[in-house]
Amino acid sequence: MEDFERTLHREVKAGGGTALAKRIGVNETRLLDCANPNREAHRMNLELFGQVLTHLSDAGRRSVLAALANEFGFDIIPRVTPPPQALTASLINVGKEVADLTIAVHQALGDNHVSTFEKSQIRVEIDHVRKSLDVMDASVRAA
Repeated sequence: MEDFERTLHREVKAGGGTALAKRIGVNETRLLDCANPNREAHRMNLELFGQVLTHLSDAGRRSVLAALANEFGFDIIPRVTPPPQALTASLINVGKEVADLTIAVHQALGDNHVSTFEKSQIRVEIDHVRKSLDVMDASVRAA
């Protein structure tokens, strides 16, 4: 946890300790003490940690979360939302992708045996359906 604690402290200082403390609504000394791993009372509660993350820059937030995830063997991957389309266009695309998936499954079941290649084709079509549903979701949010 040392790397995470040092990264958090570095980002709190880079975020301007005084300005960051004012945005969060806590005392600057308390914030810096909680974030500094070299201090006795450097324990930060979850509420304060969440507030710090909320008020850090995107790069700082990503750095802190990546350090935390790395401590447990995970990586941080930014979420990319697809651009919205007109609802009718996205609905047509979802229908097309579901139809392609249906065809792939029916073709695979034609000889009562699903080969490795057919499995990979079905998975590709499933991925296409998921992506088209993500576009549909973005389209509904934008409507």
